[in-house]
Amino acid sequence: MPGETPDCGSPIAYLVLAKGTAVYSAARERIGTVDEVLFVEAEDVFDGIVISTGDGRRFVDADRVDQIFERCVLTTLTAEQAAALPEPEAGPPVLGVDPAAGTGHSFRDRLSRLFGRGGGWKERS
Repeated sequence: MPGETPDCGSPIAYLVLAKGTAVYSAARERIGTVDEVLFVEAEDVFDGIVISTGDGRRFVDADRVDQIFERCVLTTLTAEQAAALPEPEAGPPVLGVDPAAGTGHSFRDRLSRLFGRGGGWKERS
């Protein structure tokens, strides 16, 4: 119901925010659910969330996220601002890393461990 504070549970870090968590406007109107949490892992910086709405996926910038709880996310957005949110942009490609690579006894595996490549190299065929 608009205006009422939802039962959100305890505050949590963005790192454990689950997909499907309810997202609310500043007036406590439900505007969608969490679809994706965006952050820069190397710098431990929260970038925002992508939410699923009745009109599709939308991006909520980190500075518009007010509080993150176990069962909900509260934003500083009005209902009008939430309706006008942009669609998320495509991000840079993600390098798939095999965690098992570099664990063997070959010369390549030893170099991987020595230089911290973590299996990011590809075998020549």
